[in-house]
Amino acid sequence: MKTLPIITIPDPLLQQISLPIDEINDEVRMLAENMRQTICALDRCVGIAAVQVGVLSRIIVVDVSLNPKQHHNNGLLIMINPVITYSSGKTSSREGCLSVPDFTGYVTRKKKITVEYTDLQSTKRILKTEGFEAVVIQHEIDHLDGKIFLDRVTSLKTDVFRR
Repeated sequence: MKTLPIITIPDPLLQQISLPIDEINDEVRMLAENMRQTICALDRCVGIAAVQVGVLSRIIVVDVSLNPKQHHNNGLLIMINPVITYSSGKTSSREGCLSVPDFTGYVTRKKKITVEYTDLQSTKRILKTEGFEAVVIQHEIDHLDGKIFLDRVTSLKTDVFRR
């Protein structure tokens, strides 16, 4: 098990759409564990998508309990082939990203979501969540679709800030 290097903008891989995972095997489990260890090793990191470590596979790891602020959460989530099937409301917050290390920005996302995914035991899951955890999941799924948070800000001049 190891921590993985993070790719950053302007790496063109970050603009590519990740491919579905057809089989959950030892290679997928090892990737998930290495991604988990990577977010645990990084200060204030609560989520990562496989593309951020150079792998074009539809897998994200989210754990908002790693954030020092108190948030409702479901603990460690390893989501394979996640799909948002329902969303409602709006929330705006300032987001940062491992792949955009020098900037943060205000992004509007859905407040509540339902996401369907497969876990590491090949079990189909449905998760309903809201608030910070929902924002993080949406952020990571965006990575799987070749988007970064800068693609979602209203204005690069007024909504993006140097760290």
